[in-house]
Amino acid sequence: MATTGQTRAEERAGKVHVMEEILIFIKHNFRFIWSFIERVNGTLFNLFYKKKLEQILPVVLEECKTPLFTYKELTFVDIYSLHKLICQQPEKDLEFFRPHGFDLSSLKKQLTNSSFLMMGAFEGGKLVGYFFLRFFANRKCFVGRLIDKDYRGKGIGSIMNDIMYETAWRMGFRCLSTISRNNTAVMRAHAKNPTMIVLKELPNDYLLVEFVREAKCTELRAKRGTISDQGAE
Repeated sequence: MATTGQTRAEERAGKVHVMEEILIFIKHNFRFIWSFIERVNGTLFNLFYKKKLEQILPVVLEECKTPLFTYKELTFVDIYSLHKLICQQPEKDLEFFRPHGFDLSSLKKQLTNSSFLMMGAFEGGKLVGYFFLRFFANRKCFVGRLIDKDYRGKGIGSIMNDIMYETAWRMGFRCLSTISRNNTAVMRAHAKNPTMIVLKELPNDYLLVEFVREAKCTELRAKRGTISDQGAE
């Protein structure tokens, strides 16, 4: 017999699952509706959460400072560097990373979306990593990251994760992502992620996951299992 806590967790996961499927379906099949949703969502985010983000983000970035790399919010000055970074990555590395268009026009347009926070990792003046938070006005956000092929294994991803998760948590947002089972490298990396739980299986071999604080993650993993239980190699 399910406990009250388990029932609530399942209901919570189910609601996120339905929202995710609806959003994916609209994004892929009704671009004009998706554009309208993004405009409305951006307006609501600006109205209710933008000021809070402006207060929290500088604090998180300061706490996550490292001597080797600089992490900061991207501006229009960085768009050409971002475009170059993306174009220099092997096509196979972009197969599962499609948060938006990669042409210059799409990147510039994305930067004007106030509910889509674009950030970068820099070595000196060189952009070597890109990460983002896509906020929704219902206090959920989706995160993702891309690191230059020549800079992987240097701890950049771990700092990116810290910045994304802490920003979402301190704003009171649930921090979510979708991961393909076929993306072996990411599956292996997240199998060791102490903050991640699997919420639901999605169509086309994708998993819906949530990143939660470690103490809470330990409790939820005991109920739901880890990503290793979901098929990581």
